[in-house]
Amino acid sequence: MTFDIITIFPNFFESPLREGVLGRAIKKGLINVRIINLRDFTTDRHRTTDDRPYGGGPGMVMIPGPLKEAITHAKKDDKDATVILLSPRGEVFDHEISRELSKKEHFILICGRYEGVDERIVKAFVDMELSIGDFVLSGGEPAALVIIDAISRLVPGVLGKEESAKEDSFATGLLEYPHYTRPREFMGMAVPDVLLSGDHKKIEGWRRKEALKITFERRPDLLKRVELSEEDKAFLEELKRKNR
Repeated sequence: MTFDIITIFPNFFESPLREGVLGRAIKKGLINVRIINLRDFTTDRHRTTDDRPYGGGPGMVMIPGPLKEAITHAKKDDKDATVILLSPRGEVFDHEISRELSKKEHFILICGRYEGVDERIVKAFVDMELSIGDFVLSGGEPAALVIIDAISRLVPGVLGKEESAKEDSFATGLLEYPHYTRPREFMGMAVPDVLLSGDHKKIEGWRRKEALKITFERRPDLLKRVELSEEDKAFLEELKRKNR
């Protein structure tokens, strides 16, 4: 899987792409990340990538010429690459989108800056606009890292255990259940007895209920999308009664 990142700040990605899961995946050749400096595709001596917006208003807009050339360069070996613009007006990125995108092989991520990019680039080249949440960043670079990380985790071999991705929060539709490790007691708090029982069926049942409880308390909107058993529904009804 290949990610091409079009940015005016190529050094932004140096450290994150050397560390952790992403760093190991790149070393193993499971994913390939190429940084494309947008300024390399400018034509003036100042290497200009932005200009004032037509119609007036605050801020600057990324000019179309260098972006067109950078996208064309990234697509030269793969015209079917998926072009994604990181933008606050984009569809909010979630696990379902990352799962769908993990089936593709090549992405071109455009890191927007300033007030955004010239709309003609969006119409001519962009396949989808994505946002990582309802807030504003200084640019698309942090969002690009989030998207690369989320998609890469679903590539076979990237995680040490394939089960990890399947059990993560949102992968099941629910927030993840609590985790405990050694020591058995810490600051007067003990590990729940069920986790020490060795009874895998009871442990599985406890984890399911804890995941339902946390989701009910923190993200009840997610429950509308989850396939619930009769037992799950009864447990949630019990939680609702207790919270009335």
